[in-house]
Amino acid sequence: MQPTFVLVHGAFANSFSFAPLQAELGLLGHRSVAVDLPGHGFAATYPRAYQAPQDLTELAATPGVIKGVTLADNAAHLIAVLERAKRNGPVVLVSHSRGGLTATVAANRRPDLIDHLVYVSSWCPVDLDVSAYYAEPEMAAVDPAALAAALVGNPAELGLLRSNFRTADPAALAAFKAALFADGTDEEFLVLLNTLQPDENLDAGTADDRAGADTWGRIPRTYVRLTEDASIPLAMQDRMIREADALTPGNPYAVRTLTGSHLKWLATPEPAAQVLAEVAAHLPTGS
Repeated sequence: MQPTFVLVHGAFANSFSFAPLQAELGLLGHRSVAVDLPGHGFAATYPRAYQAPQDLTELAATPGVIKGVTLADNAAHLIAVLERAKRNGPVVLVSHSRGGLTATVAANRRPDLIDHLVYVSSWCPVDLDVSAYYAEPEMAAVDPAALAAALVGNPAELGLLRSNFRTADPAALAAFKAALFADGTDEEFLVLLNTLQPDENLDAGTADDRAGADTWGRIPRTYVRLTEDASIPLAMQDRMIREADALTPGNPYAVRTLTGSHLKWLATPEPAAQVLAEVAAHLPTGS
């Protein structure tokens, strides 16, 4: 039976960012579903103050629907999608960036719904929770302040993270490009930046949301390393691979490597689509 690729986006993103990848997968003969996590996609809040001319004072105070959304909510939503996809045959769950947190929790809860896990430079906490990883040496080159410069409002008061991706501040735009898409053209970068939404939920999980050997660890998995990623550096990607392999030595990652930044693979999806097609081709008969 044909597998279904279920695609899970990262922070501030949505299903729209997967459109080029889905087109390439479709041309290769593969079925895919891009998920919008709660408060994302057409359910997102785009305050009028976010439009030009912007009113940053109003933008900082406007409520957002993603307030109160938790990692558990994200996982429950994803599990409902996986249940439907599984009726049609094997399921390959693909996550990017922060979407790996949701994929990992879903895999812990319902490993029976997933035939293969694919992390594309994606968070999969094993030894630590994700917030603790940010204090580790592998993340030393990542400057959170560079991206925080575009945050609008007080997260504690809004109950969410809000970023002004429509800023015209050259310093903020340069910081975004360096962190996300340094190897893209300025035009490509602005296109991708405008697919992002302003709000993201605050809950990145706890130690209880780390990969579990008896659940998550039963599922065959692939990690796709992105060599030029400045948001989740290669050293951190490799650390997560090592930790996971140590957790389940009988079921290590199959590791693939793509050259590019955090978002390059979404703008130029042909190499990633080929990797996913190879994953599908090697699914066990009867999955």
